[in-house]
Amino acid sequence: MGPRRTADEPDRGARVVTFEGLPGAVAVSHLRVYDWPTEDGLRGGTPHLHLTCSEGYVVVGGTGSVQTLTVSGFRQTPLAAGSLVWFTPGTIHRLVNDEGLRIVVLMQNSGLPEAGDAVLTLPPRFLTDPDTYRAAVALPVHGSEPEQEGAARARRDLAVQGFLALRRATEAGDTEPLAAFHRAAAALVRHRTDDWRGRWEQGAAAASRATGDQLDALAQGDGGHLAAACVYAQQPSAYGKFGMCGRLDAYSA
Repeated sequence: MGPRRTADEPDRGARVVTFEGLPGAVAVSHLRVYDWPTEDGLRGGTPHLHLTCSEGYVVVGGTGSVQTLTVSGFRQTPLAAGSLVWFTPGTIHRLVNDEGLRIVVLMQNSGLPEAGDAVLTLPPRFLTDPDTYRAAVALPVHGSEPEQEGAARARRDLAVQGFLALRRATEAGDTEPLAAFHRAAAALVRHRTDDWRGRWEQGAAAASRATGDQLDALAQGDGGHLAAACVYAQQPSAYGKFGMCGRLDAYSA
């Protein structure tokens, strides 16, 4: 769902007047954070970062925290119903589930996160090339639920190992492992950027241009786009998918 155009106009041509996707071309999902225990005794999701997308959490139930790691260091932010937390690309984040943590997740640039704009903090030996990484993080497409759960837990545990190593090094004052992870992450997704640019052009960039067009029209006293208003509604297109951080109810918009 993208921009909708008016008919040709004599002096201005076809003009984008509205964007039909979710506001700002965000993506929305509902997340029930994993309660599987990890090697450090905590329960929760898979540490990872995004390369071009900011991410936001609106906590709707339960308690927990989000652990983050950046060049500024390690931080742990408590989460409870009503909490609003967001972070920018490059923030390694790990959700910790203390008790029934449920979150509405907002992702910038709808379409990019779904197209692989995330790299898990696997140990360096899994980050050497896209094929090796893909094999380590893939879930069995036609596997049974127990098989998918096993694969999701295995990749989560590998990412926790890598995350804990990065955290220890950073807290000891050695930022080179974190910098090396950043370099590896950028190299792993380099071949995807042309596809991502197309998705961005049809999504967030189009949404921004539509607002600009509307402002231009309103500045000339033209409110014609208001007559083209529409209302949309959806139910999740998938329930309980095994995501990176928990079971996902996802929407197609």
